[in-house]
This record gives sequence, structure tokens and C-alpha cells, in this order.
Amino acid sequence: MAVPAKILIIRMLGLGDVTCIGIPAIRYIKSKYPEADISVLTFSAGADVIQLAEPDVSIIKMEKDEWPDNIIHAMERFLMLAEKIIGHEYEKIINLDTWFMPCFLARFLKDAGENLQGNFMSIPVAELIDQLDKQTLQHDYVHNPANYMQSTFFGMARWHTPWWEYGTVPDFGYPEFYLRQCCGFSDIEMNMQIETESSHKLDKIGNKQKVIALATEARTSERSYAYGKDLQKLLEKAGFYVWSGFDGSQPMRKTLNMLKSTDLLITVPSAPQWLATTVDCPCLVIVGEVDARTLMPDYATEPSKTPIPAAELVESVKSIFEEAG
Repeated sequence: MAVPAKILIIRMLGLGDVTCIGIPAIRYIKSKYPEADISVLTFSAGADVIQLAEPDVSIIKMEKDEWPDNIIHAMERFLMLAEKIIGHEYEKIINLDTWFMPCFLARFLKDAGENLQGNFMSIPVAELIDQLDKQTLQHDYVHNPANYMQSTFFGMARWHTPWWEYGTVPDFGYPEFYLRQCCGFSDIEMNMQIETESSHKLDKIGNKQKVIALATEARTSERSYAYGKDLQKLLEKAGFYVWSGFDGSQPMRKTLNMLKSTDLLITVPSAPQWLATTVDCPCLVIVGEVDARTLMPDYATEPSKTPIPAAELVESVKSIFEEAG
């Protein structure tokens, strides 16, 4: 079989997954096909982190305003995108995404005769449109991956299980489980490193006091930490320098520069953990009800249905630095 000269990798949502799954996967596929022209389809800020990690890959970027909430309008956008992709004449398309619309896109490409590997929607696009027209499409089909997703990856059935409860959890938690066991990239190196400079401003501050980054907001309210402002005040009162800036208001490179000069990131289960991993910044994750084994951070709070008091977190931070000497 001929070695593909043009490969498209699809990993769109979200920024954390693009970082911890997309970057190692791109590097793995590049190692398998060193002569291939690699392109990546991604979404919004995902393009920024991929460009910093792998500047020689081509990026197809979908902006936030190009992905409507309305499913019919979103389908129209993704069908336009599919025509663009077909025009590029890729010899292999690998969909690593598990969200509905990328799987919808992958199904269209598969049915159009493209050489698709990975995840795709379980029914033909024509059948989905027919169900929409007849108003018989079930809400649970679109919103439950167990219903809408099929895959050429033999291990994807494991994705639907509480995998962290069985056997040894991989060093990198979910990203490594997904790529090794679900996608079958068994010999992948989980390399998320991004080469970047440190922040001169934070380096100077770090000569006098410990620098802490704070990321207490997540995409969903149940993963956010309710006492973020209180935590910042108490940390500053304890003598730490605290910064936060994970709302997309500053360039990705600046964020990574600052993380590289940071002694500890305190974050909820969200993208900042994986951004910090790219520059070797230690993380304390406020896990809430998330099982820490799925994230495998440097440090984690105890699972809790209620927010941990800010004062208790500050004491944990002091202990981390005391143990580190």
C-alpha cells in the first residue's frame, strides 16, 4: 500500500484536548509518515497552540462564529467545510474527535469515498437530514456519543467505560489512555512540550516570592471553583504573587511564557492544566467530583461535592512548597 503524501488530522474541541491529545498525536503521525504533508483541522484557540507546538503543519481553523449552536446551521457550515477538505485531496483523514459535529463531518467524508480512519457518525448524513425533516431525530442521539459514534479504532469501546477503575492508570491519565488504548497508538510518546521563552517580568518577581497562576473558571459551572476571588486574596496575603489570564484575552504565547515562569498553577479540571504541562509548570488541580486518576496532576485536592474552603487550599499550597524545599 502506498504511503500517504497528504494527511489530515481532525481534533477540534476543546483547547485542553487539542493540547494533550492533538499535539502528541500529530507528533506520532509525523513519526510514522515523516515525508507526508500534515494538515490539522481544529477550532478557535486550538490553532494557536498547535502552531506553537508544530509550526510546520498546515492548519485549517474554524472560528467560533463559524460554528452555530443551531444544528441545521452547523450542518450547513460543516458540509461547506467538507467540500473544502475534499478539494485538498488528502490520501488519509484521521478523526480523533468525539464531538457530534466532527463525527458528522467524518461520516460525510467517509461516504464521499475519502480514506477515513477514526471516529464518525453512525448513520449516513442523508438519514440524519431525513430524521430532521420528519422531526424524528432523538435529542439523546445527538448528545450521547454512545449513540452517535462509530469508529475504525477497535479500542474505542473502552472509551465508554470507567477505565480508570481498572488496572494501572497511565502516567498522563485520560490523554494517554485515549491515544494508546482507544485509538491504538500503542507506541506513542506522550510529548506535549512546547519550546517557549520565560516571562522576564515574572522571572524578576520570582526572585523575591513564589509565583502562582490561578484558573478557577471552567467551561461548565460544576467544574468551576466558587471561591476563586477569596483564594487569590488569601494567597496574596500569605506572600505569594498571583496572576490569572486564561480567558483568551492575551496571546497563547504570552500565556505559555508566563506559565514557564510560574512555580505552581492552581486550576480546576480544564485546559490550563495541559497548557502548564507543555512548559513543565507543576499543577494543583481542584478536582471537585472529578476522579483525579483521569487527570494525573502533580497535586490534587480530595474529591468533594462542595467547594473546598479557600483557607484550606492556601495551607495545601504552603505544604507543597515546604515539601519541595
